[in-house]
Parts: sequence; structure tokens; C-alpha cells
Amino acid sequence: MGRYFLSKLIQSLVLLFGVLFLVFMMVRVTGDPAALMLSRNASPEQLEALREEMGFNDPALVQFKHYITGAILGDFGNSLHFKTPALPLVLERLPATVQLASVGMLMAIIIGIPIGLVGGFTPGSVVDSIGRFLALIGQSVPNFWLGLMMILFLGVRLGWFPTFGRDSWNSVVMPAFVLGLPVMGQLVRLTRSAVLEIRGEDFIRTAHSKGLEPRTIYLKHVLRNVAIPLVSVIGVQFGYMLGGSIYIEAIFAWPGMGGLLAQSIGWRDFPLIQAIAVFTSLIVLLLNLLTDLAYSIIDPRIRYGR
Repeated sequence: MGRYFLSKLIQSLVLLFGVLFLVFMMVRVTGDPAALMLSRNASPEQLEALREEMGFNDPALVQFKHYITGAILGDFGNSLHFKTPALPLVLERLPATVQLASVGMLMAIIIGIPIGLVGGFTPGSVVDSIGRFLALIGQSVPNFWLGLMMILFLGVRLGWFPTFGRDSWNSVVMPAFVLGLPVMGQLVRLTRSAVLEIRGEDFIRTAHSKGLEPRTIYLKHVLRNVAIPLVSVIGVQFGYMLGGSIYIEAIFAWPGMGGLLAQSIGWRDFPLIQAIAVFTSLIVLLLNLLTDLAYSIIDPRIRYGR
């Protein structure tokens, strides 16, 4: 177990270094970062002053060294718009994004997995048809369009939910549902196919031939094996939901990291963009690492390479 954890940790650190390198290069391959950060009306003196302040006049290796050192210490410089350190601004928005992603994932699990289980146990039933339709909708409907339609009908015309902001408990319902719908469809499809496949395995037929109760077979044999791919999907998708909620947060004016990223791109606030990109990547890598560990606990064959 220790060797498996160490190998996954080394892989995560290598990926994190690659993310740091890509973020560093993306700022510089677009041209002069100082010219992109300032307005077009900036004077040459202002450009030169910003280059000196941000260290853009230093050699590339020196800049990369300072950048890596600052990223390790959590120092990405001051936001050009807020004139304060960038990382604390990101941490202020983190709870809202975690809340949105958590509620969206909870909706996906509560709705998607039971429907997938029923569809797998009773293929062709009404619930199975509903599940397949839900999976199709979740995988094909653009979430930004669905968000706008929900705002129009459920928010404006019916007045059931607030259309923007994070002021009341029900403000999270619409954006969380829109964010979690693609994952919900994926869980329905994956759960259904896993149940159908496992039901035909030899050990399930053996359990039936031994006279075990159907409830025992489903709980101890079917559901445990179904949980193996579900844990992997849930962990990975939750990381993507944390980092990919920019459009949803912008549509619903949700005060999270996604909305802050959209604003910082419009402001050309590169220190803030770098902080959000690196911090989000760190969270995704950490979630992937925890998912791999959970995966190995459920199925010990993984950590032994079998």
C-alpha cells in the first residue's frame, strides 16, 4: 500500500510541475505580458515600470525560478485589479465553489445512481426508460443553455428560485442542478451498464445456486463491484466540477472561483489568473490522488498491479 501511494504521489507532483510550467508559458507565449495587462493607452514608461515590477525584464530561467518559489510559498503576486495578494482572493471564493460543486455532485449521486441501479436490475422498465432519457439529456444538452432556460422559466416566470446570487438557501438549487446534470447522466449510464454486466458473471450465478437471498447478493456482490467504477468517476468529475464551473457561475452570478476567473480574464489580471489556475489544478490532482487510494481500497488488486 505504501509503495502504491508513493508512486501515485510522485505522479501527482510531476503533473503539478507540468501545470506550473504550462501556466508560466501561457502568460508569455501570447506576447509581452505587460502590454496585455495594461490598457492600450498605457505609456512606454508605464509598460517599463510594470515589466520591472513583475520581473519580466529578468532572464526566463530567473523568472521561472521566482515563479516556482512563489507558487510553493503561495505567493503569486498582487492582483492588478484589487491591488492585494492574489491567493487570498481565491481562497475567499473557494467555499462558494465547493458548495456549488458539492450540492451538484450530491444531486447527481442521489438521482443518478438509484435510477441506474433500478434500470440495471429491471431493464426495459419505466424507470429504465426514464434513466436512459436522463442520461441522453445529461450528455447532450449544453449546460449553459439549460441554465438560461431554467432562469427564464423557473426563476423569472414561475418565481420558484432566485435567478442569481448566493443570498438564500435555495439559490444553489438551479446552478447546482445544471452543473451536476452531465455527471448525473454519466452515473445513470455507468451504473446501469455495470449492473447488467455484473449480473451475468459466474460468481453471481454461483451465489444464486448456493441459495443466497437476492438482497445479500445485491448488497455484497453486485453493489460492491458496481462501486469500483463509480468511485473513480465521482472523484474525477468532482474535480472537474470545481474547476469547470466558470460558465455556470457567470450565468447565475455565483460568487465562486469560476466567476472570479471570468472577471480576471476580462480585467487581464494575470497574477490572479495564475493563482486560480494553479490552485484549481492542485485541488484536481489531490482529488485524483484520493480517488486512486479509495479505488485501491475497494479493489486490492489495483495496488498489487493485477
